[in-house]
Amino acid sequence: MNIALAGNPNSGKTTLFNGLTGANHYVGNWAGVTVEKREGKIKYKHQFMTVVDLPGTYSLSPYSIEEIVSRNYILGDEVDVVLNIVDATNLERNLFLTMQLIELRKPMVIALNMMDEVEKLGQKIDVKELSALLGVPVIPITAKKKKGFEELLEALMHKGLVGSGVIYSSEVEKRIDQIENELNVQNKRWHAIKLLEGDTEICEKLNRHEDHIHERISVEKYDYISRLLEKTFIKQIKEKQVGYTFTDKVDKVLLNPFLGVPIFLMIMSMVFWMTFTIGGFFLNIIDVFFGEVLSVWVLKGLEALSVQDWLISLIVDGIIGGVGGVLTFVPNIAFLFIGISFLEDSGYMARVAFVMDGWMKKVGLNGKTFIPMILGFGCNVPAIMSTRTLEEEKDRILAIMINPFMSCGARLPVYALFASAFFKGSEALVVISLYFIGIVVALLAALILRKTILKGEQDPFIMELPAYRLPEPRTLLIHVWERVRGYIVKAGTVIFAASIILWVILNFNASGMTDLTSSFGASIGKGVSFIFKPLGFGTWQASLSLLTGVIAKEIVVSNMMIVYGLAETATSEMLSATLSGVFTQLNAYAFMVFVLLYTPCIAVIGVIRRETNSWKWTIFSASYQFAIAWFIAMLIYQVGSLFL
Repeated sequence: MNIALAGNPNSGKTTLFNGLTGANHYVGNWAGVTVEKREGKIKYKHQFMTVVDLPGTYSLSPYSIEEIVSRNYILGDEVDVVLNIVDATNLERNLFLTMQLIELRKPMVIALNMMDEVEKLGQKIDVKELSALLGVPVIPITAKKKKGFEELLEALMHKGLVGSGVIYSSEVEKRIDQIENELNVQNKRWHAIKLLEGDTEICEKLNRHEDHIHERISVEKYDYISRLLEKTFIKQIKEKQVGYTFTDKVDKVLLNPFLGVPIFLMIMSMVFWMTFTIGGFFLNIIDVFFGEVLSVWVLKGLEALSVQDWLISLIVDGIIGGVGGVLTFVPNIAFLFIGISFLEDSGYMARVAFVMDGWMKKVGLNGKTFIPMILGFGCNVPAIMSTRTLEEEKDRILAIMINPFMSCGARLPVYALFASAFFKGSEALVVISLYFIGIVVALLAALILRKTILKGEQDPFIMELPAYRLPEPRTLLIHVWERVRGYIVKAGTVIFAASIILWVILNFNASGMTDLTSSFGASIGKGVSFIFKPLGFGTWQASLSLLTGVIAKEIVVSNMMIVYGLAETATSEMLSATLSGVFTQLNAYAFMVFVLLYTPCIAVIGVIRRETNSWKWTIFSASYQFAIAWFIAMLIYQVGSLFL
């Protein structure tokens, strides 16, 4: 049996999906977290069920890609029952989608979520009466606590019921009946209503256009919902004074037009302080393990086994040096994601999009575009995928083109290495300046693109601000573990392979095995180093490291471990000391800015190609980002050289 899990964004859909299937997908306290279908299995009383978690949608009249994904799947024949999750604290808005789903005339079950919060608000819902009026089973649940799951599974096992739907005014019903009689499709009533609403896709599909009465149908739907709520929903059954909620009080400060941005910067500064201070403590432990324990043990063991020198060098210098140099920064990555995930799950990041709306308008976008930018702090791949929530194609392309300027977690090891080597005691301040530069450059690039090749009208910004919630520890750990695991897996696969390849090109040339300065790698680095000389880091080691960074940004660090021959004592402290003899504060900062802004990794380039479906945009993205990175890093170094 196939179950389509549908609901409004931020209604607890993915929490319910995880609870029913045992999956561990990320749950965020803001709209747009799910942008693709996810599938999970349930076995209940010998009945096997497949649950498909669909992207959140407010209606079945889609405006964005992820809403189209949801509607097309629900309309398909493979769906046996629709499981509609409804936020019980916001019934009026959620039931609008419910009425549209019922009009599909498919078996349906409604999961009335967040009933614990309804009780806290001193409210009551007559669930039995609501179920009777809608004609479908309505099951009260609290997804995060798995309350009501037994009753929900029972209702799903019996495939729910086909609901009664909205009864419109006699005039509207007459027009619906007339169109129904003339159609030769499944779901005649639903198609007739969509034609009257002027749904572009349905009109083109049926090659038929009616004088649409979308506003009237919407008004009558909401009138019907209001009558339902009058009969089933009771507000303030407990006697208590109605005043500002906790969310209202906090928002008066965080959404202040003058304080909002400074508070955001201050909060992010605290996140980076935690990343370097607490994360740095654990970093030192891992650093010592790789540099003074593992490397020494492996070296002595291989020497005792009389292993050939080239193989010892490959294992110790190449693999342990390269992979270990990256894994050293796992604590920093973990604490960065703990901070960002906490802000996302609490509901604060949705406020950041609202606060940034004014700045986004100045470049021809709105605050909704800032959400993928925020997600880019974690990884640009899911961030670019999340642009599917944007309705206009030009807005999507523009959001994709600027997203790689947002500093992903993979760049953090480079910042940590250089900041600890050249800006001791000011690491957090230096790193937040890089994130700030990324945001500013993204906005300036958006302004230029909007005025030139991506001209378009600015859409209004409408976004639901979720209530503040204390993040669930399990959810927080799932998100952090997913990111850290991805980082570790990349270290054990991509970076492992890259470290071996780097060792080979740094130890061989056409004549065979050779010293570092005569290797293939040195020749490649020297061949491109002239590009980086105006930026202050025109050495072949730095040039080669940046080239390899296109594979994965973490490889910049592992490559430096190898090219500077520090793998036998593979500590970041030793590498920092070595870098201090090659870089100064000025060109070190220019180097970090270049890493921040230049061509993204292969995974990001791949997702840009997939999401834009265009090699033209993909090549343009990689090229113009490199040009901008080169220009800004050059400007920092050349202007800075005049004063330092």
